[in-house]
Amino acid sequence: MNTTTTTRTGADGRGADGKGASPGATGPASTPASRLKALARAEYTLLTRNRTALFAGLLVPVAMIGSIKVSLAQVDLGKTGLSSMEVAMVGSIGMVLVMAVYANLTSAYTARREDLVLKRLRTVEATDLEILTGTALPAVALAFVQSLVMITGGVVLLDVRAPQQPLLLIAGLLAGLALLATLGAVTSAFTRTVESAQITSMPLFLVSVVGSGLFVPLEVFPDRVAAVCELLPMTGVMTLIRAGWLGGVESGDALRAGLTALVWIALALFAVRKWFRWGPRR
Repeated sequence: MNTTTTTRTGADGRGADGKGASPGATGPASTPASRLKALARAEYTLLTRNRTALFAGLLVPVAMIGSIKVSLAQVDLGKTGLSSMEVAMVGSIGMVLVMAVYANLTSAYTARREDLVLKRLRTVEATDLEILTGTALPAVALAFVQSLVMITGGVVLLDVRAPQQPLLLIAGLLAGLALLATLGAVTSAFTRTVESAQITSMPLFLVSVVGSGLFVPLEVFPDRVAAVCELLPMTGVMTLIRAGWLGGVESGDALRAGLTALVWIALALFAVRKWFRWGPRR
């Protein structure tokens, strides 16, 4: 990915041609796949050295299963047709997405920006999309694997029903990973330091926990409240995951959930293009 000659950069940090490395740079040819692999490998190394991020992303969601189940003790789940353990397991998948992807990437993008890593990467061949994607890949991959492990553990060890529509479940997971990774990039644009990332990521976390079905299914809310909650960023994703794993969701509701998730992904992508910052905020 590195060139053997010095590249000239413009005011925005890109190469002289506005596309990365200067036209005269020499060196071994690279492909998008090789650049993504190199970026992801470097980010994976940084992630595994960050014990706080690993703990928050891998262990906290698992620990939250018991908390979610306890919070449901006083909730009437008769309308949902689900057991408290099933609701808790679906909610734990949502916690994986929020903690391992969204919160982690908000901090990662902020740290790389403030350390001038993102700005330096823009002087070589990697495109903006490759830089953002390569940074996100390790967290996204770990969250996906962790989700599959938790689903398998729920079925084998906790007597949760097997996935009813596996393809819909995978689609919900992929939509959630894409949405939360993109929202992490958006939130980093308004985050000055890595330490403040815990504050800037809190609003989405709280809104999702309360209103997107992570702790309490929307069916137990009054109809008007539930109608508003259906429009929240994580609600569509959680509905798809629940429908794919446990069933009990009508096809029309699943379709609306999918459209809601796609709309939020599109809005998040637009926000990244408009507001994402490549240089330090200091």
